[in-house]
Amino acid sequence: MLGAVISRELATVLRDRRMLLGQVGVASLLALLVALRWPTEAQVALSGARSQEVFNLVCSGLLIILLLLLPVFPATSIVREKKQGTLALLLNTPLGAWRIFIGKLASILGLAGLLLTLSLPATTACYAMGGLSLVTLARVYELFILVALMCSVLGLLVSSYAQSVDAAVRWTYAIVLFVAVLSQGPHYFFQGTNGSLADLGELLRGLSPFAALAALLGAGDVGGKGLMSTSDVASQFVNTSLLISCVGSLWTMSRINHRIFDHARAAGQISNDQNLAVRAFRRLFFLVDPQRRSVGIPPLVNPITVKEFRCRRFGRLHWLLRLVAVCAVLSLGLTYATTAGTVDWGVETIGGLMVMMQVSLIILITPSLSAGLISNERETRGWQLLQTTPLSTTRIVTGKLVSVLLPLMLILCATLPGYIVMVYIEPGMTFQVQRVVVCLIATALFAMCLSSAVGCLFKRTATATAAAYAALLAVCVVPLLIWLGRDAPFGHDTVEAALTINPAAAALSVIRMPGFQHYELIPGNWWFMGTASVLSLLVLLGQTWRISRPQ
Repeated sequence: MLGAVISRELATVLRDRRMLLGQVGVASLLALLVALRWPTEAQVALSGARSQEVFNLVCSGLLIILLLLLPVFPATSIVREKKQGTLALLLNTPLGAWRIFIGKLASILGLAGLLLTLSLPATTACYAMGGLSLVTLARVYELFILVALMCSVLGLLVSSYAQSVDAAVRWTYAIVLFVAVLSQGPHYFFQGTNGSLADLGELLRGLSPFAALAALLGAGDVGGKGLMSTSDVASQFVNTSLLISCVGSLWTMSRINHRIFDHARAAGQISNDQNLAVRAFRRLFFLVDPQRRSVGIPPLVNPITVKEFRCRRFGRLHWLLRLVAVCAVLSLGLTYATTAGTVDWGVETIGGLMVMMQVSLIILITPSLSAGLISNERETRGWQLLQTTPLSTTRIVTGKLVSVLLPLMLILCATLPGYIVMVYIEPGMTFQVQRVVVCLIATALFAMCLSSAVGCLFKRTATATAAAYAALLAVCVVPLLIWLGRDAPFGHDTVEAALTINPAAAALSVIRMPGFQHYELIPGNWWFMGTASVLSLLVLLGQTWRISRPQ
């Protein structure tokens, strides 16, 4: 019975031709990294420096691939069964919660094992060049297995709580981004100090697989400032990932029962129907009353924009204000870091951290808002209703894009005070800060256009959201993989050409972040993002016009 669940889950995924293309792409990418530095002569260096360089690149690329491709499968596993009604059928079988969970987890780990198997030719080629030991290979693959296990368990846990497939994908990628990247932030800020904050940073660093991989490969402390670290980051990650996997597994199994379908909540009451005293109190207490009846659509306002704001949870004004408030609090934290760390680290380093956090926020939020603009209408059959209105295709697309653009601009404005403090501390950086702000605005527009164009090509919101995240992360992450191999095996011109398409790298080069100060990426990056944004808009308009034609 357990084997039946595993076979069903694996067969559903492996029959998809996109999965075959993904496998070919992974194997080709890893093989290309090895071929770039394969010895052209009949001898290799005894030190094994070249094989170590290529092995570091291959391992970093494989870890990024796992974090990009794997989370979408567990994130959609349970919630899709719940929406389709097949989860209720599974619960009525003798399988039980633990067999259902183990079957789904084993199938996802089988996919991860397939990706790891595709990487074996590349890693064994590095081993054949010399300089690597079997112990190192075994420990690195042990790390990859633990990463796959932790991501799978977290994705299944999120899927058991999510009410829609696209929401599950968004939250799963957000958790993966925090675990892999943002968890290293506190350690970067408070390393070399004493106190509870430094201990918290050290604890959170144990969550990051990048820090553990760097420790295994001997690449030093990720984000280190020249300080010696005595902690075993790899062992910390092993213990932390196993703990998260065990707790998450038990938690998810406790969720897989008939109560997962119960979502009773109070209906509430519209504020307009309350008595005068209650209305006056809520008007005084709430800046924006979430239970107040919305007013009509003004004549000159695009009705599609209003429809998107009122139908999307984070589009409602009170939720939007909460999101902006969270971003403002984050900006205050960045401002504190700017004032407290400038003396020791320099304005450029703090500015680079601020850029990375803001770009991460844009990458996290933008696809969730814009990827489903068209696909959600097609999936819910709302597109047929839009076709019956007198609205043109251009006005529909414009209204939807404006509903994404306004929240993004509010979020960017809420995270700008840190730069104001930076300019106050170092007035000579005014021009640099201005160019960084331009880079961030261009990044937001590029992310919105690219996510919308990729999302409109799919009929299902979950697939569109996952594809938009993959496309945006590929533009922002893959060039950094080449940057990691700067001077070995990639030269300066190759790295600069790769970073030209990366919006995060362009902003970091403007702020003169250590490691990016020698690359001139402006205005080449602006030309790329502008051209890509225009092409994405043309794809969006073309696809929208195509599906608007009579069927």
